[in-house]
Amino acid sequence: MKKFFPALISLIIFAQLCTQAQDNVIDEVIWIVGDDAILRSDVENWRLQMQIGNQRLKGDPYCIIPEQLAIQKLYLHQAKLDSIEISENQVAMEVESRINNAINQVGSKEKLEEYLTKPISSIREIWKQTVREQALVNEMQKKLVGSIKVTPSEVRSFFNRIPQDSLPYIPTTVEVEIITLEPLVSLAEIDDIKKRLREYTEQVTSGQREFSTLARLWSEDIESARRGGELGFLGKGSLLPEFATVAFELNDPKKVSRIVETEYGYHIIQLIEKRGDRINVRHLLLRPKVSKEELEEARHQLDSVRTDIVNAKFTFEEAATYLSHDKDTRNNKGLMVNQNQSSSSNRSGTSRFEMDELPPEISRVIYNMKVGDISPVFTMINSKQKNVVAIVKLKSKIEGHKADLSEDFQELKAMVQVEKEEALINEWVSNKIKETYVRINENWKNCDFQMKNWINE
Repeated sequence: MKKFFPALISLIIFAQLCTQAQDNVIDEVIWIVGDDAILRSDVENWRLQMQIGNQRLKGDPYCIIPEQLAIQKLYLHQAKLDSIEISENQVAMEVESRINNAINQVGSKEKLEEYLTKPISSIREIWKQTVREQALVNEMQKKLVGSIKVTPSEVRSFFNRIPQDSLPYIPTTVEVEIITLEPLVSLAEIDDIKKRLREYTEQVTSGQREFSTLARLWSEDIESARRGGELGFLGKGSLLPEFATVAFELNDPKKVSRIVETEYGYHIIQLIEKRGDRINVRHLLLRPKVSKEELEEARHQLDSVRTDIVNAKFTFEEAATYLSHDKDTRNNKGLMVNQNQSSSSNRSGTSRFEMDELPPEISRVIYNMKVGDISPVFTMINSKQKNVVAIVKLKSKIEGHKADLSEDFQELKAMVQVEKEEALINEWVSNKIKETYVRINENWKNCDFQMKNWINE
């Protein structure tokens, strides 16, 4: 089941690159929604960007796109009335991320400017507006559906009205326990990392290089590296304690911090700006590399642990609690928790995973395992982007099946949630159309619109 309003967001995401009509298009006003006009060039630009993003619409784009633009204007008008505000810092960070991604796609800043026929400074300002409006629409939608609750009786009614041959299919889900060991890193490797960071610090303080340039070139925090190492304004609670302690000690933007060790690796930090209890800094992260010998030694150690578990010297759960290096699971006896926020169900925060929600190394290993089996030792990249060795135990597995009320209550509840949100959004949009002045150019009326009351004739 697809919700109505994510379709709008999908369109907005791919409408961010071009901003002026194609040269061969004679511009005209095709819709008026309240005080806002929708131009033919707006539709052409959106259509072009959907082609660039390989997005396909089921229907006439010259009907679907204007309607979605009109709905966006309804959301934006209501967001203004409700005084919904968006963090300009978050907007700026998102714009920089998109610009960097676009540069990576086309090959260089110059090629991007040539393709869009605008300097980067103009592109940045135009994209800020697009990102800001997208964020406002998101927040408006969250506000509209935020109070929706689903009761058990509604779930039962939903289940009972579905014909037996039309019951939704529930994919296979599993519960997995894990034990990991991080290979020891040699002192020589750590010394080399620190030497490199001291050299970068010297280059910045002597004026040879900009910190942002070094971060883009060498930082292993890929996401922030695209922004020259910038993290954006954050409070102490949003940062690792050891990182926050050093970052909040900084007072001079021209200086670089001492080397900081965290679970992710080794950092140097540069202050950008402080605002009360929040701080914006750049950082450059280097991660020590593990040698083949160190990896093999860790593999041998974990294989010995597996042998002891198989021989019943202790349980998998006991080994996970006392021996595993995985901080996220060892206090839970090794049981993994689904952190996938984009899951279409409400499994996020539970111990149940679909196969494609697991790290690929784990899903490959457990694919042919039976419940209670313990895997051989394998190598994987953990959530901190470190090479580790691991073993997993398949705790439970529910094969794919048609929905059952008792077994799949939470899945069905999520479906009811989607249905209620969709109904509320459609009702809200329909009511807003009734109370908003809408005029559509005669040449653009011959459409099978999703909302039926755009034209009152």
